[in-house]
Amino acid sequence: MPSIETRASWAIAFIVLAVMSFAFGAPFVTVVALKPIAAELGSARTVPALGYSLAWFGSAVGGIAMGRIAERVGTRWTMAFGAAMIGVGLAIASTAHSPWLLWLGHGLFVGVLGIGGINAPGYVYVSRWFDRHRGAALALISSGQYVAGALWPSIFERGITQYGWRTTMLTFGLTVAAVIAPLALVTLRAPPETIEPVATTGPHSRSTVLGLPANLALALVAIAAFMCCVPMAMPQSHLVAFCTDIGIPASQGAAMLSVLLGCAFLSRQMWGWISDRIGGLHTVLCGSIAQLFAMAGFLSIRNEAGLFAVATFFGLGFAGMIPAYVLAVRQLFPATEASSRVPTVLLFSGSGMATGGWLAGYLYDQFGFYGVAFATGMAFDLGNLIIISTLVLRHQRLFRPGAAELDGATGN
Repeated sequence: MPSIETRASWAIAFIVLAVMSFAFGAPFVTVVALKPIAAELGSARTVPALGYSLAWFGSAVGGIAMGRIAERVGTRWTMAFGAAMIGVGLAIASTAHSPWLLWLGHGLFVGVLGIGGINAPGYVYVSRWFDRHRGAALALISSGQYVAGALWPSIFERGITQYGWRTTMLTFGLTVAAVIAPLALVTLRAPPETIEPVATTGPHSRSTVLGLPANLALALVAIAAFMCCVPMAMPQSHLVAFCTDIGIPASQGAAMLSVLLGCAFLSRQMWGWISDRIGGLHTVLCGSIAQLFAMAGFLSIRNEAGLFAVATFFGLGFAGMIPAYVLAVRQLFPATEASSRVPTVLLFSGSGMATGGWLAGYLYDQFGFYGVAFATGMAFDLGNLIIISTLVLRHQRLFRPGAAELDGATGN
């Protein structure tokens, strides 16, 4: 059967990567400016941490509706609209003299209407340009978050030092709107994938997945995604503040965050190549184990060199999990269901990121240090390991090694 992949497929993937690299920069302004924002808006770190979390949660919720809208009007329109809303959201947040405007700008505009119109529709859109290297392509575009994390924090730190967090936030919002909207409208076109009909009878029925009711299987994958993303968000949203608490300068903390996310970008490409060979669920299992060890490192190490090493390992280890979840959904369910099932899993993963960022700030405010937060993150990761291990074992029992893949009904 001829492949739908062409050079145009990879060109589209790199364009979507660029779009996401700008969009996911928006929440990082608050991460880098966490302590100055807290000082201006009431001293509690929960305030800016909740802004970061609301951007993630909003993007997860918005992805459900935006995924359906993209099916009707086209992904380029939801991405262009999302870029404009990110600009509006950061402009509103930059004027905040109370927490509510900060939260409104991040939650509704940056999250629901902004990244929500870009992230989930982007995953579904790019997955339809690929059939043979879908895991690698999804890994590439999902790296936009890590390109953003590697590129923007040091730039934001300099801007905040020289001009303040408000000017830095407003300037970046205007930049996102000016770059992403025209890029999406001009370059993104309809994907080539032919959507297969869903079989309703016979041996290829879609009613069960891995011997479970299809909706139950999706629920387990979604809950696992939530539980892995709670610890995933903690170092990413609090690393700069954590470093300054133990005597490491903010500039070094921002550099450490850039190293973490830069390593995540590079390793995500490796994980994409691996996931095309071992499947989405097995890739999640490997990443979850690596993340557990890295969280133990953040819990126990306090010197700068050691934390740079832990940040590097954390980035290398966890990076493949989010695209692996999307790949698992595409392997377990038919393409006709992608526009609803993929955003559902991303809703739970984004909610986990939102919960992790807020929870770390809340626990810090309660206990005065981050050790309790990191230990809590490890507990969530253990819950993820239990669920994913169960699904992997069911796969191994039901499908012998080397058996032909049944598209949609089995998955890896």
